[in-house]
Amino acid sequence: MNALVALCHFCELHGPRTLFCTEALHPPSPSAPTQVGLALEDREQDADREGEGLTMRANSTATQRGEMCEGCRSLPASHPGFVSIDDETGIRFLSHQHPRQSQLFSVVRQACVRSLSCEVCPGREGPIFFGDELHGFVFSHTFFIKDVLARGFQRWYSIVMVATDRIYLINSWPFLLRHLRLTIQSLQSTALKVFDSEHGVMQQRAMRMNSVFSPAFPHQRSGNAARSLTSLTQHKNLWASLHSSFSWLLKACGSRLTEKLLEGAPTEDTLVLIEKQTEQEEEMNCREGAEGDSKSQQHPSESALIVQDFLSDEAKLAEIPGPKFRSLRHLRQVLGAAEFRHLAWHVLMGNQVIWRSANPGLIQSAFIVLKSLLPVGCVCSIPYSAQYEEAYKCNFLGLSTEVPIPVHVSSSEFSVLVDVTTDRNRQNAAVNEDNVASWFQFSISSANTQPTDRGPTLLNKLEVALSNENLSMEVVSHCLLCLKEEWMNKVKVLFKFSKVDGRGREDTQKVLALLGATGPGEEDNLRLLKFWMTGLSKTYKTHLMSAVRGGERSPSQ
Repeated sequence: MNALVALCHFCELHGPRTLFCTEALHPPSPSAPTQVGLALEDREQDADREGEGLTMRANSTATQRGEMCEGCRSLPASHPGFVSIDDETGIRFLSHQHPRQSQLFSVVRQACVRSLSCEVCPGREGPIFFGDELHGFVFSHTFFIKDVLARGFQRWYSIVMVATDRIYLINSWPFLLRHLRLTIQSLQSTALKVFDSEHGVMQQRAMRMNSVFSPAFPHQRSGNAARSLTSLTQHKNLWASLHSSFSWLLKACGSRLTEKLLEGAPTEDTLVLIEKQTEQEEEMNCREGAEGDSKSQQHPSESALIVQDFLSDEAKLAEIPGPKFRSLRHLRQVLGAAEFRHLAWHVLMGNQVIWRSANPGLIQSAFIVLKSLLPVGCVCSIPYSAQYEEAYKCNFLGLSTEVPIPVHVSSSEFSVLVDVTTDRNRQNAAVNEDNVASWFQFSISSANTQPTDRGPTLLNKLEVALSNENLSMEVVSHCLLCLKEEWMNKVKVLFKFSKVDGRGREDTQKVLALLGATGPGEEDNLRLLKFWMTGLSKTYKTHLMSAVRGGERSPSQ
């Protein structure tokens, strides 16, 4: 990620000034041509002399722009700056008052001026985005620091991230906002303690009322009005701490989003996962803003859930200790072909699947395996609960053995219950993941009276693949993926035809015949298609509706 982070300050004497800047220096490419390699070697040699080079640039900058006051300076002119090296990538993070390159200096200077003058968000404190292709794009967060000697008892600062990739920077907004707020709140809380102690001892309000104005600067009062951030926070290692924070931010922000080559258009599962991640990050940011850090820390697992959604089933299963189901074929072998088909039928129809067991890991592995039958948008799971949850909240529910099932659920044809019991004679013996069938007994019950051996077509084809021992589980997984994509495409056609275009029942029946959803198991196929409609991404639905509206307007135009 080509970006840099800078801390800016609005000085009462000199206006907007850059205080501290951290940039990433990438290692040279080994496959580069000779001339380019020589140029990069020269650049690396310059980087090795970053202490001398940065000091010379800082000195020349100060000479060109006049003498800097204490509030405009972060590091002394003789300070070589800070350097951190990422052992994994070889990237070096360099920090000093100004960027190394003159071109970057002007870009950061403009971002500093705009963030503290013309680009103002409501309330003057908070995040804002601006920029263009020529000068780069900027994510800026302005904030105040308390100071007993400043006008209004506060000084104005901002942290800016300048990047060339607008889309990447916008997509990183929730991440940047969350972590920059932590840095800002740390600075503000430290400065507030210093402010309270100084204000109580020095009686600064009375001193300011009786102070004498400077003839050179009428707006500056006598005394040390231009105070450094180190003085305001009484933090001896402030700049080293900011270097660590900014370096980590550049590294983490650059690695959290990666480009992935997709063969064709993204699948519905990919779109739904991206939408879920965005919604969860927005909810976390809103909660942090409304409740503060102390309360937002009560939900530490939510960030882990975002990452968990993008893990493969193999990675999720590997993290579960003890006895577990390894695949759909393993689950079919343990339950038996008839019981597995009965359970898989309920999953595909959208009925609530309830597992009751004293082993949460076993239930979690069963849900991971069974959820692979459905599109991501159709899955709503509660892995383990101490009480029953209604079907509108989840279609996968794990319960402990002592939780009773309500009568209206046990008598409903739209739910299935799997009770898992352990052989008492083997309760104290060691249990491993390879002998689930010998250690546990499974009882599947449902009030459903409809036959489950006719359809849907997807389940019939999947059972053929699972029963063929010559096919590895990896091949079966790809077969299931193809079947899901095939039926999701049918769902899209049916959604467009019935929901968007508003066609009648007879026309819909013709489309179902055209899609191959009629014949044996037709009723099950139709139920599957209707249930899977709920798993379509908002992106796809919005695209369809906007296309329809555009088509309605075009004839009149």
